Amino acid sequence: MTYNLLIAKGKKEHYLLSNMSNRHGLITGATGTGKTVSLQVMAENFSSIGVPVFMADVKGDLSGISQPGKPTPKILERIEKLGLSEFKFSGFPVVFWDVFGEQGHPLRATVSDMGPLLFSRLLNLNEVQSGVLTLVFKIADDNGLLLLDLKDLRAMLQFVGANAEKFTTEYGKISTASIGAIQRALLNLEEQGADRFFGEPAFQIEHLMQTDKEGRGNINILVADKLLTMPKVYTTVLLWLLSELFENLPEVGDQEKPKLIFFFDEAHLLFTDAPKVLLEKIEQVVRLIRSKGVGVFFVTQTPLDIPENVLGQLGNRVQHALRAFTPRDQKVVRTVAQTFRTNPEIDTEKVITELKVGEALVSFLDENGQPEIVDRAMILPPKSQIGPIAPDLRMKIMRDSKFYGLYEKVIDRESAYELLKSRAMKASEAKEPSISYQRVPYPEHQEKRTAKRSDSVLESFAKSAARSVGRELGRQILRGILGSILGRK
Repeated sequence: MTYNLLIAKGKKEHYLLSNMSNRHGLITGATGTGKTVSLQVMAENFSSIGVPVFMADVKGDLSGISQPGKPTPKILERIEKLGLSEFKFSGFPVVFWDVFGEQGHPLRATVSDMGPLLFSRLLNLNEVQSGVLTLVFKIADDNGLLLLDLKDLRAMLQFVGANAEKFTTEYGKISTASIGAIQRALLNLEEQGADRFFGEPAFQIEHLMQTDKEGRGNINILVADKLLTMPKVYTTVLLWLLSELFENLPEVGDQEKPKLIFFFDEAHLLFTDAPKVLLEKIEQVVRLIRSKGVGVFFVTQTPLDIPENVLGQLGNRVQHALRAFTPRDQKVVRTVAQTFRTNPEIDTEKVITELKVGEALVSFLDENGQPEIVDRAMILPPKSQIGPIAPDLRMKIMRDSKFYGLYEKVIDRESAYELLKSRAMKASEAKEPSISYQRVPYPEHQEKRTAKRSDSVLESFAKSAARSVGRELGRQILRGILGSILGRK
């Protein structure tokens, strides 16, 4: 059964078809024109038909979705104007997530899950440094050294840097200068507090795809107001989630309704200064994740924030007002107007600058997958509360969640840091000659130590690998970094 989700009303009613929702969409408009309300209305509709939703709360005002809305004069006026005789206020099931673990369940990934490509973006590395980081990940994988948190990665960087010449034959030249640059970038990341994102227990992607006892889809809200002060961390976290969905979900093709709707707010940050290789992978994920039953809706100021190859895949469109105060603004408006299917009854370019708050130009895909003729319409009012909830109510929702206690306690199991530390200590005690391994201070270990390592270091690590991999049921360390697309084993 296909569900018709009423989103807006103009000269006719505009429905977002559930079986066309995995063909992605776009919500655009200037600040303060109503993008958040459009997102909220869509999320409510998807939740109502049992479709889980993920969204990032970049302004701190989406927590109100958990509570019924209030009949304010403005809301009542809109309800009457749109003729919504059966309108009922309602709250929706919400799960809060927070990279910092302060206003939601902790959201974590292991370093191996993140992988070198996304990590390079996170650390703002250049091409040479990215290549060195990829080799560090490769050496860790080949030797069964689990990279779970940042101290594992730092220990691995120190080991590879200290023994760079020993790895040259098999892996190629490793620049110690690049190792140093990566270590400095890691330190900066830790000082921002983003190190709390890395570790265990790692987030299980299936927890995004839950329903409540009434069959409504959970609305997963990532608390992102603090996270947004670190734009690359913010976009990398969301990209990681998308890549995890892509890797873990089976192919399902077109269905009557999607398995998940993913709203990517402040989407322009994703594409700003992104290297070409990353842009290509983003384009591929957006194109292919549709077959996994996931719909992605980008939220940003103008369609021009989105690369053309990605924009062409976003069939469901809601365009709020744009300002045209300068020649550049006017050019943007003109270009945006040309991206819609023409309506002979309205001047699209002119209307974009005249739209009131809560109004939008709407064009959804019809039952044949074709964009509708663009129409000026009013977005329906949300059934849930507009604006944030009180902190104590948020904490109650967190404590009542079935995920409470699952992610709150950090687990620190044996991984690269512990194995390298143990091996270095044993080598020091035995006074073995050859490869030197110098530890650089960690927050918890400020002293420097120098140990000697034997030429058979890789063989020793291979034994450790057998133990570690055995505990992982013999599977290779997995990495949620667009791996399937990259052809990673």
